[in-house]
Parts: sequence; C-alpha cells; structure tokens
Amino acid sequence: MRLDGVLFFPVTPYGTDGDIGEQTMAEHVANGVAAGAGGVFTACGTGEFNALDVTDYTKVVATSVRATGGRVPVFSGAGGPLPTAKAFARAAADNGADGLLLMPPYLVTAPPDGLVRYVREVASAGGLPVIIYHRATARFSPSAVAELAQLPEIIGFKDGLGDFDLLQRIILTVRRSTDREFTFFNGLPTAELTVPAYRGLGVTLYSSAVFAFAPEIALAFHKAVTGDDEVLVQRLLTDFYLPLVELRDRVPGYAVSLVKAGVRMRGLAVGGVRPPLVDPSAEDLRELERILAIGLEIAGA
Repeated sequence: MRLDGVLFFPVTPYGTDGDIGEQTMAEHVANGVAAGAGGVFTACGTGEFNALDVTDYTKVVATSVRATGGRVPVFSGAGGPLPTAKAFARAAADNGADGLLLMPPYLVTAPPDGLVRYVREVASAGGLPVIIYHRATARFSPSAVAELAQLPEIIGFKDGLGDFDLLQRIILTVRRSTDREFTFFNGLPTAELTVPAYRGLGVTLYSSAVFAFAPEIALAFHKAVTGDDEVLVQRLLTDFYLPLVELRDRVPGYAVSLVKAGVRMRGLAVGGVRPPLVDPSAEDLRELERILAIGLEIAGA
C-alpha cells in the first residue's frame, strides 16, 4: 500500500458510442504502470469522476485493477452526495481497488466536524483505506485531520488548496497527535509547478497529470527534483510546466481536457470530455503540441 514515485491519474476513455472504452482504458493504465508509475488513481478528477455513474465507475475501476495486475496500488475516486459516495466506495471495494481518494461533498460547505462525519461514513461503507482530498468545499481544520488520522482506515491527506500556512499547521498537528505512518501529498493541478515549495514543508509526494500523456517528462522532472538537479528542474518548470499552466488557465476545465487531448496526441484514442467540460480549441491544441514538443526535447525523449 505504500505510495512512492510519480502518481498516475489516468483519463477515462470513451468509445464512439459514448460508453467507457474498456480496452483503451486497460492499455492506458498498463502503459502508465510499465512506464514507472508509483500508484494509479483512477476515476478521480483527471478521470472525470464528476461525469461517471456507478456503472461507468465500476467498469473504470475493474479495468484499472486488472490492467495494473497488482504491481502498484490502485486508488479510485469517491465523493459527492453522501449516498453516492457510499455507493462508489462499495463498488471500489467490490472491484478490487486498494483504497479511495475521497473528494469533496456536493455543493455544500460544511464545518470540520461535519466533514469528519462524512469521511467516517464513506470509509465505513467501503472498508478501504482512504486518502482525504482537501479542496473546494472540503476544507479541513488541523484538529479535524488529526482526529481522522487516529482511524486506521484514514491513511493520507492530499492537499489541493495550496494554503501553506494551513498545511504546515495540519502537518504539525497530525505529527504531534500520532506516531503512525500518515501520508501527505501535493494535489494541486499541474502539481510539478509547486513541488519545490511543498518539499520545503517535507511533502515530497505529488500527483502528476502530465504523467498521463507524457510520462517521459514527468519522470525526468521527478528524477531531477529528487536528484537535486536544479538546472534541469528550473528548465522544465520554465519552458514546459509554466507555459502548460498558462494554457490550462485559459479555460475552466482545461486541467482535465488538455490532459485528455495530450493522451490523444500521443496516439491513444480516448475520445473527448463529457459535459460540462469542453475540449480544447484548435488554436489551443496547436499550442499544447508546441509545449509538448519542447518538454519532450528537454527530457531527452
């Protein structure tokens, strides 16, 4: 169950009929694991969790588990309305997932004690290890995370907020409250851009959307940052990741649809995104292609 290296968040392929492209999904996941992913997080944000019903979700999880073949842990997304989150948690457990990434409840903003109840109920429904996702309407206090960290099924905390003062207080409070292993990782969109800052807090693990379409670049960056190759880190950040983030920020939802477009550019027919997301414009696709070529050149691929 230990997570290490670059965490892979696969996209969810759709066939021409709009259904889940299971064969393409299997190929996508298997390729990522073979490339060196440290863990697979399927049916999560990059995998359009927001657009999946339980039938879709079950296909995605089962296919990802089979394609991974036990080589690395498979976590799947859960979240939204409480009954939905519980149903997805049970489906994940029934189809062989190793754990859950628990995303925010739907729409409402809740106090920390309400979020604690939400996490407890979903974790109980699935019986799987759970990583909390701290973002949007799920904003946890240090004491709430410390309370949850006492539960054996709650094993980690993914920060998607980027509030470093709050994150430091959460880390210190959890470390003071328990000596059990508890994993923190950087879950901001295009996380590599903030990896140096998170490493300053001792948070070395991070998710990589780029790995889904350019594992060569993601792995080159990881090798550079863990090997203290500051020249390569800065070159990749400046010439690849920064332009990618600037492109991503042009249109809401591009954090997902650009990644899916990148997978298509690399030769895998994963289809477009489901509403309410939109696929990139022709102009933005050309810009993505240009940025990708630069990143691959820097990475030596």
